Amino acid sequence: MGNANFLKCVILGCLFILAGCAGNKAPEVSAEVPAESSVSPALKGIEAPAGEKHFFWKVSDENSSVWVLGSVHFADSTFYPLDSVIETAFVASEELAVEINLNDDSTSNEVSSKMMQDGLLPAGVTLNSVLPRNVWNSLDSLCAAWNFPVMALQRLRPWFAATTLSAVAIQRAGIQAEYGIDVVLMDRAATDGKAIVGLETAEDQVSALSGTGKDSDESQSDSAGVYYLKTTLREIAGLDSMVAQMMRAWKTGNDSLLRVVMNAEFCDEKSGNCEGDSESEKKMKADLEERIYTSRNAKMAGSIAQFLEEDRNVFVVIGAAHLALDEDNVIELLRRKGFRIRRF
Repeated sequence: MGNANFLKCVILGCLFILAGCAGNKAPEVSAEVPAESSVSPALKGIEAPAGEKHFFWKVSDENSSVWVLGSVHFADSTFYPLDSVIETAFVASEELAVEINLNDDSTSNEVSSKMMQDGLLPAGVTLNSVLPRNVWNSLDSLCAAWNFPVMALQRLRPWFAATTLSAVAIQRAGIQAEYGIDVVLMDRAATDGKAIVGLETAEDQVSALSGTGKDSDESQSDSAGVYYLKTTLREIAGLDSMVAQMMRAWKTGNDSLLRVVMNAEFCDEKSGNCEGDSESEKKMKADLEERIYTSRNAKMAGSIAQFLEEDRNVFVVIGAAHLALDEDNVIELLRRKGFRIRRF
């Protein structure tokens, strides 16, 4: 399984709600995509497998088929138009299924309410009092360099601050939520009169991110959030290379490159410490991967299986990371259920 940190999850579409977290908060950003020359040497030389050009699959039973496309939630205009095989399948579909239907006002409002409910610190508590001094200092320095008001983060729990910081960082890298695959196809579906189906609820997505489920411990959630924020600050230093390689991986359907990027660790330049050094941090990362990937993969695979059972003509768009990483990805789970799988 890849390292489930926020920057990777936002770009590769692990959680669609994260694409809405940037809002209008980002400072002025460059519209240019990082050049290939910025690519880390460790990520070069991985070519697309022959005959596998897209994160796009046809899943079939005896009498029906469902199309499944892997999404990136932040992209740019170079992702369009989509390949003709994707376009043809989308046009022929009757329904579009996405992780969560943020085009629906009630769902969007529920997400905003849930984010505020789970994402704000108690009255009188501030982020700088929760964070270790070195993490706060790093955050403060980064925000100053970005001309971003760090005080805007003071009321946020660490996980919410990490989410916001990730969305701002990615916008600064020149990719935008408005070009995300889900957003573009949802807008088209609405224009074409296609029904839009949400595979998850606001509770599902926010709880996966925050760790604040029904039986959760807020102190544990904050401790994990500190870890998420710390690793996000580490990853930002290598963001240009990460973005360039994730874009390349998606455009070429390159599973190998995608896995390399998702498994890459980012270390603190001064201390040399890397992700998951301590046992407690390893547990936090494992818990996040369980919430964001494993449990959600099973639920998504179940929904697709139900579409097939009901003979529904559905075009499914979910995060690419759910389709190509580890042995329990959605495609592999559907294969185990006995469905025919063909990749395009």
